[in-house]
Amino acid sequence: MKAKILLVEDDVNFGNVLKSFLELDEYHVTLARDGVAGNEAFDGKSFDLVILDVMMPKMDGFSVAAAIRERDKKVPIIFLTAKGMKEDMLKGYNAGADDYLTKPFDTDVLLHKINVILRRSMGIVEMEDKTDFDIGIYKFDYKLRKIHEGEEIVNLSPKEAELLRLLCVHQNDLLPRQKALKLIWGDDNYFNGRSMDVFITKLRKYLKKDPRIEIVTLHGKGIRLLINQ
Repeated sequence: MKAKILLVEDDVNFGNVLKSFLELDEYHVTLARDGVAGNEAFDGKSFDLVILDVMMPKMDGFSVAAAIRERDKKVPIIFLTAKGMKEDMLKGYNAGADDYLTKPFDTDVLLHKINVILRRSMGIVEMEDKTDFDIGIYKFDYKLRKIHEGEEIVNLSPKEAELLRLLCVHQNDLLPRQKALKLIWGDDNYFNGRSMDVFITKLRKYLKKDPRIEIVTLHGKGIRLLINQ
């Protein structure tokens, strides 16, 4: 189940590029071209996150945030702006922002912030501190979604990284299947279960050079990441 993001950005090219980038990372994105359109798009719809440009025609990002906060006190808000003044940042936080990025910014940083904020808003905070893991001969960098083995690097998709991180946190212990499905896919239905099985097969392939590593599936119960000594 994709997280739903409302992106309000008046720069047509940048808005389209950012929308496509977020969609590649499996988010469902609604793009509004100005503050008024963004405010109207929020009405009657449920979003998991709002990304607001500050400097927009008709209605600036601060005003949109204030209007959204009148209707929804909890939805996370990230501001994107070319203005880096301390006063503007404070104004953004006072308007109800959860985070603030100054243009130009690294899109991987934005993705990390989105992920952390969504996990926190969903009550998933157990793993936020640890982001680097040793898995046999491999090093796993969760923030960058990379598995390193010497000079060899494997880039992971967002769901692959989330699943591997859950397995690492539960290393040598059972990761309940239902828990993994609900945390990563949002629902433990049959189709999501089949999708997770595909991701497990991919992770086994990525880690196959170290014979000590096993990802064991216990039918109907869960998954174990075992590092045999």
